[in-house]
Amino acid sequence: MNLYEETKYILKKYGITANKKLGQNFLIDEDAVNKSIEVSKISKSDLVIEIGPGLGTLTKMLLEKAGKVICIELDNRMIEILNDRFSMYDNFAVINEDVLKVNLKELIKNEKKGEMIDVKIVANLPYYITTPIIMKLLEDRLDISSITVMVQKEVADRLTAIAGQENSGAITYAIRYYTEPEKIMDVPNTSFLPAPEVNSSIIKLNVLKEPAVEVKDEKKLFKIIKLAFMQKRKTLLNALTNGNLLTNKQEVEKMMSDLGFDLKIRGEKLSLEDFKRIADYLE
Repeated sequence: MNLYEETKYILKKYGITANKKLGQNFLIDEDAVNKSIEVSKISKSDLVIEIGPGLGTLTKMLLEKAGKVICIELDNRMIEILNDRFSMYDNFAVINEDVLKVNLKELIKNEKKGEMIDVKIVANLPYYITTPIIMKLLEDRLDISSITVMVQKEVADRLTAIAGQENSGAITYAIRYYTEPEKIMDVPNTSFLPAPEVNSSIIKLNVLKEPAVEVKDEKKLFKIIKLAFMQKRKTLLNALTNGNLLTNKQEVEKMMSDLGFDLKIRGEKLSLEDFKRIADYLE
C-alpha cells in the first residue's frame, strides 16, 4: 500500500475529511517524506517535536529514528488516529493543544533530564499560521538545534533568501538573525490530498547558538527592520523619519551620513549587519 492509498484508507476508516479552517492538506508524496526525515538527521539521542502531525505520515518514520517523538496536534479527530496507530511505541507521546499555547521551553527542559541530547522540530505547517509558529520557536530561545518544515513555496523563498537581495523581507532578517536557513526541495501541490492551490517547499533552519550579529538592543533592531519594510517603496531615510526614530529628518540624514549610507538607499538593500549598525548608533 503506497502513501496515497494509505491516506485514503485512513480517511475512509475514520470517516473524516481535511479541515479547511485548520489548513489541512495531507502529504502523499513519499519522496518528500523521506527527504524531510533525511535532512533532519535524527538519531536515537534526539527528542523530536512534531507540530501538526495529522494522520501520522511523518510520525511513523520519526518514531523509528528518534529517541522520543512528541506530537502537538490541535484537531481532536487526529488524536484518536495517532493514538490508534502509535500507542504501541514506547517513544511516542501526543499533546492535544494549539502549539502557540504550549510551554515548549518547560516541555523541553523536562524531557532533556533523561537521555535526550538534541531537540529537533519537524512539521508540515498550516500555511495560515506558518510565520507565527516559526517566530515563536525562535523568539522563545528554545533549546533546539534545527527546524525542518514544509511551508508554502513563496514563504520558503522569503525565509531562505539572503538578506538585502531578491525576495527578502522583514522576516528574512529575523530568520538570518537566529538561524542558517537552507531550502531543501520544492514540493508540487499534487503531493497533497486534497491538493492546495499553491506549491510548497521543505526548508531547514539550523539554529545558531548565538545570534548572527551582536546588537546592543535587539528590540530596537527589529523595530528598525520593521519600519524599513512597512514602507518598502520609500527610501530608508523617509521610512525611518516617518517612524519617528529621531526628532526630525535632518537627524536621520546625519545618522545615515555618519554611517556612510546613500541617502537614497531603500531598506531592502541593507544587510543584517547594516541594520545592526543603525540600531547601535541609536543607542
